[in-house]
Parts: sequence; C-alpha cells; structure tokens
Amino acid sequence: MKKRLLSLIAVSAISMALFAGCGSSSGAGDKAGKTEEKLKVGMVTDSGTIDDKSFNQGTWEGLKKTEKDFGTETKYVKPSGETEADYLKNIGDLYDSGFKFIATPGFKFETAIFKAQDQYKDAHFVLIDGTPNDGATPKANYKVGDNAVSILFAEHQAGFIAGVAASVQLKEGDLGFIGGMEIPAVQKFNWGFQQGVAYANKNLGTKMTLKAENVVYQGTFNDSAAGQQLAAQMYDRGVKAVFCAAGGVGNGVITEAKARAAAGKPVWMIGVDRDQYQDGVGADGKSIVLTSAIKKVEAASYDMVKQLKDGKFPGGQTLTFDITKDAVGIPEKNPNLTDDTMKTVNDVIAKLKDGSVKVNDKNDGSLIK
Repeated sequence: MKKRLLSLIAVSAISMALFAGCGSSSGAGDKAGKTEEKLKVGMVTDSGTIDDKSFNQGTWEGLKKTEKDFGTETKYVKPSGETEADYLKNIGDLYDSGFKFIATPGFKFETAIFKAQDQYKDAHFVLIDGTPNDGATPKANYKVGDNAVSILFAEHQAGFIAGVAASVQLKEGDLGFIGGMEIPAVQKFNWGFQQGVAYANKNLGTKMTLKAENVVYQGTFNDSAAGQQLAAQMYDRGVKAVFCAAGGVGNGVITEAKARAAAGKPVWMIGVDRDQYQDGVGADGKSIVLTSAIKKVEAASYDMVKQLKDGKFPGGQTLTFDITKDAVGIPEKNPNLTDDTMKTVNDVIAKLKDGSVKVNDKNDGSLIK
C-alpha cells in the first residue's frame, strides 16, 4: 500500500512536470512566433503636390520603396496651409494614427519639427533640407533632438556638375537659371551652376554666358504657369538651356521647352532633384531635358527607414549628403549628352571627390581655382 502510494505520488509529480513543461514550451512558442509590429511611415508634403517631379516626389518614392523591402505601411498628408500650426496639426494627426516615423521635406518645417521632436518623444523625425530651430530673431536656437535627424545636401556640387555638363555639350551660347524661393538650398544650386559654367569656360574651352537678366527667383515652388512664362522670355532672348531649381515651377519650363521643340526650335531644360529626362519626352519620343542636377532624396528617406529598422537611427545628428557619397551630381545615364561630354564630366567629378577642385557654397564672389 505504501509502495502504491509512493508510485502514485511519483506519477503525479511527473505529470505536473510534463504539464508545466508543456505550458512553458507553449508560452515560449507564442513569444517566438509573435508577429513584429508593422512600422508605419508617414510624410507631410511641402508646398506643391506629391507628384511635383521634384522634392516631394523624391522623398515619397524613397518611403514607398520601404513597403516592398521592409513591409512598412506608408501615408502622406498635404497641409491645408503653410504655417507652423498647419504642419504641427498634420504631424499630430499622423502620430495619433500610429505613424511614429515622419519625414518632412523642406526648410519650412524647421520650427514645427523643433517643437514636435519634444512633444512626441517616442516618434522619429527626418527633416530634409533643414535643421530644427525655434525661429527666434535675430538669431534662432537650433537643436536636433535624439529622435530626429537633419539631412542636408551639397546642392552647389550638383549645380556645378550640371553647369559643366551643359557647357561642354552646348559649347557656346546663353544659359539661364530659374529658382523657386530664394533660400539656401536653391541659392546653392544657382551658385554652383554659375561656377560650373565659369570652370568650363576657363578650363574646358567652352564659351557659355549666364547674364544677370537670365537669373531669376520666381518666389514659389508650385506656380508652373509663372515658370512657363519666365522660360518663354529667356528662350526669346536666345537662351539655349534653362536650369530650373524650383519644384513644380519647373513643370512650366518643361511645357514651354516641349512646345518650342515641337515647333522645330531646339531649346533645352535642365532638371533638378531627380532625373527628369522622362518628364521631358515629347510626341516625337525625344526629351528636351539635357540633364538634371540631382539630389538623391529618395535614397535619404529610404536609408533613414532602413537604419531605424536596423536599430541604427542616427538621432541627434545633422548629415550632409555630398559628392563623396555619390548623393549629388547628374544621372548615370544622360541620353542627350555625348560620350565625350560624359567622359569630361566624370573627370571633373573625380577631381571634386579628391578635393583638387572645390566649389563654394556661398556667393562670396570667388571662382574655382
């Protein structure tokens, strides 16, 4: 009887251990099999549309690519206005909807991100072409929070390379520049472009001119009708190619160049931010986009999502994407540039990378050495 009792106790203990083991195994399995929460990636657009063929579109394309590669959920919102309050409302709406990664392209978001990075501590912010600050005058206070990243580009280098390429390809004649708002990023495109033209004239045997009357800031990033009008005036003055760094304003320049090309008048447009070659293709299958001064905005927005997924989000930092990172320049393929032109351009790019040629990012009057 005693032995039987001991046997029953032993069996009971083994059974309890087995049940406990099963419970433990089941719990571990549930934890191991838990589906990772999908990262929700949001964007608030700058002035202009999501398909502006420029800055908004480039940023959005980079975020959209993360859907396929990382399984993210993406969404963008277009503000009803362009005030700090408008931007903060959209940021708050995205946050309340579970979007804890928010990208904003353009300097107009600087003060909104300055506040949002403190208000939403568990969110991550990417400000492209700007640095968070409080907007105080005469001197603003700048701060990139631990949950934010400021991304800048060396636009002057991209403009320089485009200036060299256009000059070498066209050899002689007038060029023009149309900027959007007169802000640092746009100014640097202009200054770099002018230096590229000067460099080509001095070192590469070209005879291009960029007259003061053909350098204009339109004042917006979305008035395509104004862009077309300005381009028409420049083309009427004999300008061969117009470099437009003005977001949606450039759509008007493309429209005008296409119309003139269709009428048998050979004119060119130089795109900005992304490769705009396809945007310039007309009914004859040819493009009026000579080349484009690109900033790999899509690569920047994509890379920030990737780094967050990898646990390496560079919070608190200001990153500059330049020629040494292959983040600025002209497209790898430029159907309207000859092989000889591309060889010359690539030689100049190599000199920029090794530092033997330098481009000023300020309008201090000095030229390339």
